[in-house]
Amino acid sequence: MSEFYSLTPKDKSGNPYPFSQLEGKVVLIVNVASKCGFTPQYDGLEELYKKYKDQGLVILGFPCNQFGHQEPGTQEEIQEFCRLNYGVTFPIMQKIDVNGDNEDPVYRYLKSQKAGMFGLTRIKWNFEKFLIDKKGNVIERFSSLTKPVSLDSKIAELLK
Repeated sequence: MSEFYSLTPKDKSGNPYPFSQLEGKVVLIVNVASKCGFTPQYDGLEELYKKYKDQGLVILGFPCNQFGHQEPGTQEEIQEFCRLNYGVTFPIMQKIDVNGDNEDPVYRYLKSQKAGMFGLTRIKWNFEKFLIDKKGNVIERFSSLTKPVSLDSKIAELLK
């Protein structure tokens, strides 16, 4: 079994969210922020989620305030912002750090599996994306510049 499935981050309410429940699903993990130039990507992420959730896609948003303090809100404010402004229905998890001494184990694992540009492991900005296959393998890492719609065919292929 993939180490991915042993991870247990916290959901929006602070309860454990065991990744073991994601076995057999395609997962897209994104570090998100409400006050970022890339925040409109919530629309594209939600479109992908609506299109593929019934076929086994799970998108998990991890709010992070490490880049320009662009996610300053409380957990409740973040949830409300996502729902009201972008109609987000995919899970938005507990706010975390993705780099540094307090980085969440999910991001420690993801970064150990797929380096970014020039072999750097550090998350560079909000809305970096990690695509995980049905067996828990980190297949690809995408920069903040990658629009969610461009992942459509890759997700469709992994869901087959």
